[in-house]
Amino acid sequence: MSDGVVNDRVTRALEDEIASETLTFSGVARWYIGIASTVAILLAIKQLFNLRVGGAAMLEGTYLYLLAGIFLSITFLAFRITGRRSADVPWYDWLLVAPTLLIGGYFAYTSDQSLRNGWEYAAPETAKWMSIALYLLILEGTRRAGGLILFAVVLIFSLYPTFASSVPDPLSGFTQPFTDVVPFFMISSEASFGIPMQAFGTLVIGFILFGAVLQFTGGGRFFNDLAMALVGQYRGGAGKVSIFASGFMGSMSGSVISNVLTTGAVSIPAMKSSGFTARIAAAIEACASTGGVLMPPIMGATAFVMASWLGRPYVEIMLAAAIPSALFYFGLFVQIDAYSARRGLSGLSRAELPKIHDTLRHGWPYILVFALLIILMTAYRWETTAPFYSVALLLAFNQFSRRDRFSWRGFVDMIVSVGRTLSEIVSILLGIGMIVGAFQATGLTGPLANELVHAAGNSTAMLLLMGALTSFIFGMGMTVTACYIFLAVVLAPALVQAGLNELAVHLFILYWGMVSFITPPVALGAFSAATLAGANPMASAWQATRLGVVIYVIPFFFVLNPALIGQAPMPEVAASVLCAFLGVWLLAAGMQGYLAFVGSLGRGTVSIAMRILLSLSGLLVAAPVGGLMSLGPAEMSLAGAVLALVPATFAWRRRRLVEPGRRTAD
Repeated sequence: MSDGVVNDRVTRALEDEIASETLTFSGVARWYIGIASTVAILLAIKQLFNLRVGGAAMLEGTYLYLLAGIFLSITFLAFRITGRRSADVPWYDWLLVAPTLLIGGYFAYTSDQSLRNGWEYAAPETAKWMSIALYLLILEGTRRAGGLILFAVVLIFSLYPTFASSVPDPLSGFTQPFTDVVPFFMISSEASFGIPMQAFGTLVIGFILFGAVLQFTGGGRFFNDLAMALVGQYRGGAGKVSIFASGFMGSMSGSVISNVLTTGAVSIPAMKSSGFTARIAAAIEACASTGGVLMPPIMGATAFVMASWLGRPYVEIMLAAAIPSALFYFGLFVQIDAYSARRGLSGLSRAELPKIHDTLRHGWPYILVFALLIILMTAYRWETTAPFYSVALLLAFNQFSRRDRFSWRGFVDMIVSVGRTLSEIVSILLGIGMIVGAFQATGLTGPLANELVHAAGNSTAMLLLMGALTSFIFGMGMTVTACYIFLAVVLAPALVQAGLNELAVHLFILYWGMVSFITPPVALGAFSAATLAGANPMASAWQATRLGVVIYVIPFFFVLNPALIGQAPMPEVAASVLCAFLGVWLLAAGMQGYLAFVGSLGRGTVSIAMRILLSLSGLLVAAPVGGLMSLGPAEMSLAGAVLALVPATFAWRRRRLVEPGRRTAD
């Protein structure tokens, strides 16, 4: 891919994300989005807390239709007909707002009747026409919020049931008339208003609100200052700070590019000024921002969809993702430390760093709020209501903060920002829900899983490689959530049928759907960071691929050894985690050619061989399975540790021979 094409794509992506971050609506649009978002949040509070204010509790269908009508209408104000984000709302976009509200209201009003009379299979004439109108509005909302690729995928799959019998095996299915298919999509609980929207209404809305309030009340600045105070003074401190700051912000925002733009604007100049090359600074920020979407406790919207999809408490997803996330950031930390040691980079001066005492004195409420969130989620299992309690506590603390206290305008800005974010998620979820519905309507899910297993020759390794490649390809053109849901329908059943752990399979899909953000040829996360750093986009992407190497191997480790996501007895989990961390340390050291506490492997043919040997030893130590030369997993780990002694001895001897203070070129 040429640099010109790359730069054009990056420029468009950056313009959209910058517009998203700085979007300031005014006039009627500002008040409509603010009021509509407030109404939706109050509806969520009423539903999730089972409040009797204003009458009896709503049916789930009524609740979801109201949320869909509100947020889909906001989509037409936040996204232009070209798909670009803009606060300048033309008059013709307002023409879609009223019909969206009216149609959402119609389905909310008739949800009890449609449930009792089975309208998803035998809708009356009025409901059919209303379904078609909502179908067209959802397609338009998906196109604006999700882009042309996602729109094309949704459109094709939504029409698929009308010609399924004409498609050759293994994709052949039951054919149904268009006027029967669309009501099924709009009324049943297995399509647009199925698991994705149910997850939104119960989990996503609260945590997105919590993340937004945390950022608007200064939480992002506090955690950045805390990271600076803790690790900023050590070698490569600016890069290590990026890990913590970007990881935390990414967990809240759930968007890689948005995370790059917010934290990268500070971290990339700091890294460059402390000695990191521009492309390395961009690569570090891209990797740290990508990992943030995979890091508990929030992990973006996708993890909540996964919890609903699997029918598990979200806290199980959060705890399962903790070890892989820690391994990824540990590997990134080791590489940054190794790079800094080779280049002789020092940390930031004490004068440049905030004092940890002052940071904690001003920011202790944020720690308390997070503690409340974790306790309510883990000890009390109040997953749906915990973020609202945390938001209430955070807003109460905020009123006593002289530095970050909300003004009325700031509060409205926050609500408008939340509404815009939630509208984007809803538009995408409603669209990809039709993909799920298409597979349900045609009865294709089971046969397709069987065909995938058969195509892989009943080989688990081949099936995993096919799954990784498929996830990577779809991750290039879809949002993380859209990619995950599509593959959860198509690919996950085949992997589970092959005997793999179900939770590990779904995390495997999530991880491999993320790697396209740092992997050429797409690598939008790396390209965006390169634009901020003034570096070559493709060179930055290749550096990000090397720095983020753990993200490519760790999904294979935990899907083959569920102990790495806590799905095993505690002694087995402890042993597997210990081997995994040791293996990641060796792998990361091999990628940079520097082994901490030992020395550099240098440059040259022999040094390259030693780096390959060290990386290989890391893979063997962390290997979740045996079989090589009749060795079991424990024997392979031991063999890898013994193999690592060769490059370690080489680095130690080289350190004794090379004069102190000599730096190896990058």
